[in-house]
Amino acid sequence: MIGAATFFDGYTVIAIAYAMPVLAKEWSLTPGQIGLILSAGYLGQLFGALFFGWLAERIGRMKVLTFTILLFVAMDVACLFASGAVAMMAFRFIQGIGTGGEVPVASAYVNELIGSKKRGRFFLLYEVMFLLGLVGAGIIGYFLVPVYGWKVMFAVGLVPAALLIPLRFFLFESPRWLASKGRVEEADRIVSRLEQSVIKSGKTLAPVVEMPMAARPNAAQGWRELFKGMYFKRSLVIWAMWFGSYMVANGLITWLPTLYRQHFHLPLETSLAYGFMTSAAGVVAAVICALLIDKVGRRRWYIGALFCAAIPLGLLAATGATTPLQILMMAGLGYAMLQTVTFSLYLYSAELFPTRLRALGTGIGSAWLRLGSAMGPLVVGVAISGAGVHYVFGTFAIVLLITGCITALFAIETKGRVLEELSP
Repeated sequence: MIGAATFFDGYTVIAIAYAMPVLAKEWSLTPGQIGLILSAGYLGQLFGALFFGWLAERIGRMKVLTFTILLFVAMDVACLFASGAVAMMAFRFIQGIGTGGEVPVASAYVNELIGSKKRGRFFLLYEVMFLLGLVGAGIIGYFLVPVYGWKVMFAVGLVPAALLIPLRFFLFESPRWLASKGRVEEADRIVSRLEQSVIKSGKTLAPVVEMPMAARPNAAQGWRELFKGMYFKRSLVIWAMWFGSYMVANGLITWLPTLYRQHFHLPLETSLAYGFMTSAAGVVAAVICALLIDKVGRRRWYIGALFCAAIPLGLLAATGATTPLQILMMAGLGYAMLQTVTFSLYLYSAELFPTRLRALGTGIGSAWLRLGSAMGPLVVGVAISGAGVHYVFGTFAIVLLITGCITALFAIETKGRVLEELSP
């Protein structure tokens, strides 16, 4: 059920990219206006990640998830009636607040329900739902936008309202969060129900693993604890990874369809198809990552992916990025490798923080995602207007090399370790 919400979150985030080739022509948008519209949603997501991450630590995961889903669906309706660039920017900004709050809170919730042995594989297969949302947007864009226009992208986004709100009543609050708030009896009832379902299916429960109780820090610290002790270093590292990887990934994926259309003057169908192929390559790479990351380890995978993704982007900068096919091949390869980092950082973030800080730490971390995602399209718009396409890829390659160095120097390994052991 949470995966279904995450699917439509991914769809909503990228829908504007497939509407933009038509919008840009219909509204006679400049490259600067295009960049602002694409970035508005990500700026909203920054505020949503910060606020709803904080709120989820106080009122619970499920209440926040329900509200954020309603918010981004409501703004889908508003986008259908946008009459110009300013209105679309405003609606996408508010919609971003909802999508920015849903993903980090959902990630904290799902992480808190998974055991340590195969946490990476299980969680990342769930996260693939977000990437499938990106691909779903590409399919809708390719087949329907040329026929029905840009509004069809937002009309399809109304589906989650019909599906997810009734399903909300079948979900339960996170037992880890309940226990952290002293509501132990409620947490025990939920866990007992889950255990009984395992026994009824004919399986045997694993032995209980007892963890020593760590001294609970002063609850009044709140977000300040992220800047103290071992969590300070972890916060800085994950922020750098969020910012660098998403600046490049979303800078590429949101601009490529419009780049093919306006810079290389490809037909609309071809531009949308190339954008879809890049998203699909990211999904394939992400599934491979999900199946292997528990064996390879988080830190080793991230270092390799960041450095390897910089290579094809650097080659595009060096060769001039002169043909759309060249960009499709090289940018698609770089994006696919980078996608294994971006989609799995919610797993890594949730592993770095304790239950009392998990939604907040993940939310603040993903706020840097939003800032990076907002800067990516702006960098592309400015570079194309003033310098040239190849400078975009050179800038992105440098960002990835810097992010890879930070990861290699400061990231820790988390695979196979219980959450309470990692983060007391």
